[in-house]
Amino acid sequence: MSDDRYQQRAQRQKEKVDARIEAAQEERGILIVFTGNGKGKTTAAFGTVTRAIGHGKKVGVIQFIKGQWPNGERNLLEPHGVEFQVMATGFTWETQNRETDTQACLAVWQHARRMLADSSLDLVILDEITYMVAYDYLPLQEVLDALQQRPANQTVIITGRGCHRDILEIADTVSELRPVKHAFDAGVKAQIGIDY
Repeated sequence: MSDDRYQQRAQRQKEKVDARIEAAQEERGILIVFTGNGKGKTTAAFGTVTRAIGHGKKVGVIQFIKGQWPNGERNLLEPHGVEFQVMATGFTWETQNRETDTQACLAVWQHARRMLADSSLDLVILDEITYMVAYDYLPLQEVLDALQQRPANQTVIITGRGCHRDILEIADTVSELRPVKHAFDAGVKAQIGIDY
């Protein structure tokens, strides 16, 4: 490709991108969903948390089903003012007690509702909340109401597999992570600092 053709092509692409940027003038918080069966949903959410903190934004994190094992993200971000509320019972198959799991979920959900009503928070992470809705630990309509009634400039990120279609419908951005390969399937143990 000649330099002239390359330059013309690049100029056309630049004009298209510039036009899209010019058209996107609305300023408001958005609802982002990271879902799918692939690894990296929580990691993607925490990448955004790190970016937000780097720009002086205020962030709150709710973690469902994370348990009490070491949490590298929390170790790094709490000293920077990020509030973490964690459902410390772990995965539902660990407790095998629906009543205990439901109570633990509802207790953490109260913190989530508080954060979703707090206009000082620029970003709220609802990590693994999709499971709480899917397993009927949280009423779907209550989650939808809290999301829709949040402050206008607050962004929310939801993570987890099998996100309910009603949440997907109100989301502004949805990314589905698809598994291609995973080291765990080959017998490689999860590693602190890499997988959690």
